[in-house]
Amino acid sequence: MAKTRLLRPLAVAAAAAVLAATGAVPALAAAQDAPTLPVPDTAGVLSALQATMAAGAPGAFAVIRDHGDDDRTRSLTVGKADLDGTPMNSAWRFRVGSNSKMFTAVLVMQLAQEGRIDLDKPLRDYLPAGTLPDGWTMTGRQVMEHRAGIYDHTNDLLEQAGEETTSAFEARIRTNVYAPADLVAMSVKHGQQYAPGSRYSYSNTDFVLLGLAVEHLTGRPFADLLRERIIEPLGLEQTSFVVPDQRIEGAHVTGYLTNDDRTKPLLDSTEQTGSWVWSAGAVISSAGDLDRFLTALMAGGDGGLVSDDSLRQMEAALPTPTAKISYGLGLRRISLTCGDVYGHGGIVQGFQTQSFVGADGRRSVVVFANASNNGSVTQGLMNALEPAFCGKKPAAAPRTGSAPAAQNHRAVQHDQGLPVVEDTRI
Repeated sequence: MAKTRLLRPLAVAAAAAVLAATGAVPALAAAQDAPTLPVPDTAGVLSALQATMAAGAPGAFAVIRDHGDDDRTRSLTVGKADLDGTPMNSAWRFRVGSNSKMFTAVLVMQLAQEGRIDLDKPLRDYLPAGTLPDGWTMTGRQVMEHRAGIYDHTNDLLEQAGEETTSAFEARIRTNVYAPADLVAMSVKHGQQYAPGSRYSYSNTDFVLLGLAVEHLTGRPFADLLRERIIEPLGLEQTSFVVPDQRIEGAHVTGYLTNDDRTKPLLDSTEQTGSWVWSAGAVISSAGDLDRFLTALMAGGDGGLVSDDSLRQMEAALPTPTAKISYGLGLRRISLTCGDVYGHGGIVQGFQTQSFVGADGRRSVVVFANASNNGSVTQGLMNALEPAFCGKKPAAAPRTGSAPAAQNHRAVQHDQGLPVVEDTRI
């Protein structure tokens, strides 16, 4: 995929450690040929955020950042950061859920670049002995693509018959501490689900396995690798991985779990160990840090995280059963009317985030709401991406014999919507 190799200020910061060591100063690629970014439809974004509140979220925000010659940040907030009435703040920290998979994928790609893992060989070769059964030949690449046939262990933790989501959270999620190997064992007892590579099925266990692999190959704890290889080089001051500590340190948004019985109040689910999703979903971060991370990632070799070739592999997304959504190596691709964007979504008890960046890395969008277990909240956040990236759509031209104008308007709004992705439970 052709990219505008504009080395943005954030990407410069991302590569600072490497450049300081080598004394090299990267040349800025000319940006004159880059098309002008669409002006975000802030009214459309705000409408989507307000819809998330109407669906039951205490608050929501969107942060739209443009990099390059027209560097600019637009921040839109609605509602409250907590039920005590504190206004929503888009600079505060929160649990990013499955956005964590992008961080884990970067660690795997770095090890692949170092020749320590071959993504086209069975992943079990890079795991502690006995982690996966003999005969399970799914490759690292298939695991990263969610095409490995590995059962999602979170199904066992969240969907016990006869229990409400809040009950499951209090019984098995909030304070329980699971060893990553035990999470994999929950999955393995269900057997291989299908022939590797034959289909797509989102599984959090895939990225728990990848976290175990990077630990096994390096002899280092996952949290240390994350800090040493991503957080510190990029200067992500609001990003951490503190499993099994339950608290979010510093200024943060309060997250609320929606009860299955909507007549019951929201449950403050901010404090939780995160061990049940570990390297698949336990990162804590902020909109600013997610922007910095995504911008550096999309700069490829210039960004200091992965090489250009590794980035191309991560972007090589395959279709999923969800329209307009494809999945690569830890990166989700969404097809908008103005082009493809790359990133991930994240839903973990109390928090929902969609974090994406344009293919040229010049615009990132992070949308967030502090409620989970609510598909309508998820839909509201998804609906914010099109107006944020692509701007306002022209009004449909009236046609002879066409439906009334109000019906035409609804059709246009429907076309802007995106389907809710398949990992909505977490």
